[in-house]
Parts: sequence; C-alpha cells; structure tokens
Amino acid sequence: MSKRNYTENRCLNFFFFLWVICGGSDDKDFNEDSSLEFDDGFGNKIVVDNLPVVPKEKFGKLEGVIRKIYNEIGSIKENGFWMPVDPATQKTLGYCFIEYNTPQEAELAREKTHNYKLDKSHIFAVSMFDDIEKFMKVPDEWAPPEMKPYAPIENLQQWLTDEKGRDQFVIRSGSDTKVLWNDVRQMKPEPVYKHSHWTENFVQWSPLGTYLATVHRQSAILWGGTNFIEFMRYAHPQVKLIDFSPSERFLVTYCSTSARDPALQLGLDFVSRFLV
Repeated sequence: MSKRNYTENRCLNFFFFLWVICGGSDDKDFNEDSSLEFDDGFGNKIVVDNLPVVPKEKFGKLEGVIRKIYNEIGSIKENGFWMPVDPATQKTLGYCFIEYNTPQEAELAREKTHNYKLDKSHIFAVSMFDDIEKFMKVPDEWAPPEMKPYAPIENLQQWLTDEKGRDQFVIRSGSDTKVLWNDVRQMKPEPVYKHSHWTENFVQWSPLGTYLATVHRQSAILWGGTNFIEFMRYAHPQVKLIDFSPSERFLVTYCSTSARDPALQLGLDFVSRFLV
C-alpha cells in the first residue's frame, strides 16, 4: 500500500469515527435540530501509529494500556477513542485515534508520547490529525526540494549591541506590557516595544536576556529579537510558574494542580523542555 493510500484510509476511518460519535445521524437528523454545535477543526485529535497488531481477544487489553498512557496527560472525551479493525483478519490495523477535550491537551500528548517506547518492537509515532492534510500532499515519487533564498532571522542578542550600553526592562500596567530601555543618563526610559493583552498572567526574562516569556492558561511562549517575534510555544495546561536553566538550554514549566487529573488538588506537574 502506498503512503498516500495508507493516509487516505486513515482519513476515511477517522471520519467514520466522527460519524459514530455523532450517533450515526443522517442529514435529516441534523436538519431537525439546527441548534447542534460541532468543533470546527480537528486540533484536539491525535493519531497514534506503530501500535501492536492484535486479534480481537486481546483488543481490550491493548486499549486499556493505551488509555492509561494517554489519560495521564489529559481527559479523553467520551467515545473519544477508536482503534480500527481489519474486517478480513479481525485484527487491529496498528493505529488509533484519540480525541481530547482541548487542543492543548492533544498537543501535549503528541509532544510527550511521540517516540514513546511501548516495547522493543513498538515505538509510537504520534501526529496531530490536522497534519493529515499535509501528509496527503506528499507525492508518491521523490523530488529534490526547492532551494529557498537565504532569509536572515531575528538576532536574539540584538539588545547587546546598543551603542549606549543600556539594559532593557519590562513593566506591566493593566492589560499593557511594555519593554523599555533603562537610560540612566537621561533619567527617562525609552520605549522599545508595547503589546496589549499579551498575557493574562505574567512575563519573565530568561537569565541571559535572550527570551521574554509570557505565561498563559494553557502554555508558555518565548519571544525574542528586535520585534519580539514568537520563538517557541510550549503547551502545559494550567501552567503557573516557569524557570530556565542558567545557560538557557532548558525550560521547566510547573503546575500546582495536576491538569492530568483535576481531582488531584494537591498534585504537582512538572514538564522540562530542551530549547537549544
């Protein structure tokens, strides 16, 4: 089976999965109740590949193992798990679909379980379902990549080249966040960058001043360069605190209430990231 056909089969399986979740309704059912609302995208759904191919009698055991792994990361929706079976052999096809309550949980699941080693023969390959469209466009025959002209990237240490040798500082007032030059000689700060509604929580410099981090309800985002462009986004539901390693090679995000299980009010949730 070609890569394209394999991907198309996945798509058909998943759309059937969505139809089952909706109760197998036909167009008449939808017309009778126009107040029904559905998710516009597939951002909260993932595809887990490279699962063991097992017969029907071992299906429940495999499902239990997979659910245990992914329930530790977020809440799987009711009827949000489906592992297709080959009707000819009555064996699983080696992959499954999982639907979370939020896209952030799905992104975190992909990030934490991609290349997860279940055993010696099975290492998970996890993709966001939104990526399926990208996979569908992969040609059957290889073609050399198109060479793109060089485009310079933002200099994350540009502030160190300031002719006056000034430092930068950040302040927050209401919904506004401002970065300013600390000009001791003029006794008046000079504006550098302003952003309204940048974050609902707080901002934090990295130890060497390379990044400015904004902390949100579902993630931490790093910004840098002259125009403070987004450098990287790290999903972590209900993140409360972050910290960098002294060399800025690692970032740790922390949540006092475990987002994996809201019932654990005293749970601790740490996630470490590799930056460089």
